[in-house]
Amino acid sequence: MSPSSLHALLIILFLGSAHALKVPFRVNDVLPVLPHGISWPLLNNLHSAVDLLPSFVAAVPPDNDSVQWRAACFYDNQASLEFTAPGHDDADGLGGAVLRLKTEAAHSWTCMDLYVFATPYRITWDYYFSAREHTLKFDSWEDPAELEYVKRHGVSVFLMPSGMLGTLLSLVDVLPLFSNTAWGQNANLDFLKKHMGATFEKRIQPWRATVDPADVHSGDFLAVSKIRGRWGGFETLEKWVTGAFAGHTAVCLKDEMGNLWVGESGHENEKGEEIIVVIPWHEWWTLALKDNSNPQIALLPLHPELRARFNSTAAWEYARSMSGKPYGYHNMIFSWIDTVADNYPPPLDAHLVISVMSMWTRMQPAYAANMWNEALNKRLGTEVYLDVGLQ
Repeated sequence: MSPSSLHALLIILFLGSAHALKVPFRVNDVLPVLPHGISWPLLNNLHSAVDLLPSFVAAVPPDNDSVQWRAACFYDNQASLEFTAPGHDDADGLGGAVLRLKTEAAHSWTCMDLYVFATPYRITWDYYFSAREHTLKFDSWEDPAELEYVKRHGVSVFLMPSGMLGTLLSLVDVLPLFSNTAWGQNANLDFLKKHMGATFEKRIQPWRATVDPADVHSGDFLAVSKIRGRWGGFETLEKWVTGAFAGHTAVCLKDEMGNLWVGESGHENEKGEEIIVVIPWHEWWTLALKDNSNPQIALLPLHPELRARFNSTAAWEYARSMSGKPYGYHNMIFSWIDTVADNYPPPLDAHLVISVMSMWTRMQPAYAANMWNEALNKRLGTEVYLDVGLQ
């Protein structure tokens, strides 16, 4: 980096840290127009994949009750919601609403705020560059239930904390997580290190260990981490939200003849269904070696004291009773979420989760039934009413 470039960078960083003054620009606002050698290293450090997650700032209630908050660009923001009468195109006669959002006190002349507005029936977005009153119109409600929800809870407002530029950069940061390349693998490893403090140490050759089934016993544990491709990206995000350091697990079982088997959930059968299986070790190991998501597999033997207490007969009986049953999607989320608001890594929160769940239920009802409807019915006791209705 030349002395002049370094001098310019120091000036920009100084201006960017002058929070007490309204300056013409901030470092985040002007980095894209700087030379590539200066801007991209800083952009990579300032933004990450989690900046794609909107942060809940307020629920705007109806009847002119206003709410206030501080945003990334405008420090003084105020919003209110006013119901409107049904229009000519409103066949259901439910009416709509106008959300008025007043923005003031921008921290620089070039910044903007990007918002997401949500109810369980819709998600929309808008961005604001100027300090004035803005309006967002809901021409009509999708359903009487949406109107009732807004009357009770208002419209949820989420802020993209990094603004328009940061959000686009974060999108660039998250896409490599799902790339089945060395680039994608490095992106997943960097994400885990940055957000969880988890590191993967590169082992010496050979990278594929030779496992003697004679050395493996019933109850030994298999911890699997996929770090590239579609499942690698999914497991990386799964680890982040749950705090786990493995994306998949399985258990070893030996039969009376001394043959080694693997019991796991999520195995894909010939129909493409994900089910619970007990398969021979050699078959499981062969599939793992062919997996192009580059799974990192740790074979963790039971402690001798625990192995002596492991009831292999009972384990086999249970495994056989579960074999062929569908993957336990309904247990997946609730093995992670067991409090109202304390299981989410920032900036993820309960407001965002419930909005996404509600919208996803409407867009992909079959998927929602697998992921959370069955689990919610069980925990709320509503499966009893479903059974009565079916009878």
